[in-house]
Amino acid sequence: MSGHSKWHNIQAKKGKADAARGKIFTKLGRELLIAVKEGGPDPAGNSKLKNVIAKCKAANMPNDTINNAIKKASTSNENYEEITYEGYGPNGVAVIVEAATDNKNRTAADVRHVFDKAGGNLGTTGCVSYMFNKKGVIIIEKDSCNLEEDELMMLALEAGAEDFISEEEIYQIITDPQDFTTVREALEEKGLEFLQAEVQMVPTTTIKLDENEKEKMERLLERLEELDDVANVYHNWEEE
Repeated sequence: MSGHSKWHNIQAKKGKADAARGKIFTKLGRELLIAVKEGGPDPAGNSKLKNVIAKCKAANMPNDTINNAIKKASTSNENYEEITYEGYGPNGVAVIVEAATDNKNRTAADVRHVFDKAGGNLGTTGCVSYMFNKKGVIIIEKDSCNLEEDELMMLALEAGAEDFISEEEIYQIITDPQDFTTVREALEEKGLEFLQAEVQMVPTTTIKLDENEKEKMERLLERLEELDDVANVYHNWEEE
């Protein structure tokens, strides 16, 4: 399996995240709320919450903010439903949109509108998900890593990782979703910090786009990520 997350794209996302930190934290707060509602406020007995906390830390959410969000979720009457939409971008690029909403009709209309405006189209459930595998993805910046490459690779693989990829400025560790928590915790015990740590949809094949199509695709992704109800967007565009 080759790495699909290029460093400059992660860097660009990180820059956007810094610029829109409040919005990012609001979305993560919603993920914390859903996890607490499903399995309780104690991460020791709630693996979903534990994984969302790791995602929050990778996004530089302060511990106080995380703890306050968990406390608030414990007594909140808000209820959000997780929904997945599938569709196509320019040149048939496969797009998966994961949302958390308290109003399905509003979110469906918003997502459909964005696809239509950006020259894509919303499809039916299952139309593109077969082109993706659910995987745990952990990304570590080489400059911040306190282990040698071989040492990190052995640690990850012995903990149960499926693949270890060394790119120009990052290490990428891929796991089965069932092994994600175990691998992540083994790395955390060594004091490692993550640029990214979450279970996500990883494409099995990718599609290249020309310059005009790239602009349309970037517009589609930006508009989807701007929607308050959208938590994650995955695609099989081969970004260069």
